[in-house]
Amino acid sequence: MANEVFINYRTGDGEKIAGLLERDLSHRFGTEHFFRASKSIQPGAVYQEELISAIRRSSVVLAVIGESWSKHPKLHNESDWVRKEILEAFTCGIEVIPVLDGRKTERLNPADLPAELQRLADVQSVRLDLHDLQAGLTRIGNLLAAKVPELKTADRIAHQEPEVGEVRNSVDEVRGNVVQSREFTGDVAGTVIKGNQGPIHTGRGDLYHNSPHVSGTGATYIAGDNQGGIRHDFGGSPRKEEGEDER
Repeated sequence: MANEVFINYRTGDGEKIAGLLERDLSHRFGTEHFFRASKSIQPGAVYQEELISAIRRSSVVLAVIGESWSKHPKLHNESDWVRKEILEAFTCGIEVIPVLDGRKTERLNPADLPAELQRLADVQSVRLDLHDLQAGLTRIGNLLAAKVPELKTADRIAHQEPEVGEVRNSVDEVRGNVVQSREFTGDVAGTVIKGNQGPIHTGRGDLYHNSPHVSGTGATYIAGDNQGGIRHDFGGSPRKEEGEDER
């Protein structure tokens, strides 16, 4: 079974970020698409064989880079599995994406790396900051979906339907405030509001904005100058005008 994304990390310097990546991306795309050693290798399996096999069947390797990653002494040891996994990906032509853990982690410097890994410093990285975690996870998920066709097909965010009661709005080129109201009851049609100088209520009942509320028989409201007269007829039949035929 293929694992499209292999998550490479060092215990003690990136395992938290690796766990967050695996959990969030698995929720979005499905657990079967991701390999993280501490979760994916089953008891009784030979972990060396599982690691190499998982690397070879991957499309992308996410290499979690912590603050001390490049300074860790094991990185210069040929038996170090963090190093071996990345080198195996290079050998197999598999794309490796460095994921920088937090704001304080600097981009890799080739001078700090073994010669075999210096290529990793030239690769464009992405940063995952705990202060903006969800935005970062979404960005990485979008990146993977664009690179791996199987993930694009499995993407639950791209294919999900709105839940009952859910409201989705899209607003472009707005100058001013936009306020979303979650629920509407009744019809909304042909509403145009211009030159508003105060709050507008569009809930239940009549809408009066910058105008008086005049109702009832015989009610009169005049705005401006009246140059003629005002005449009302209330109740009964209209009064017959002089000379009008009765029929």
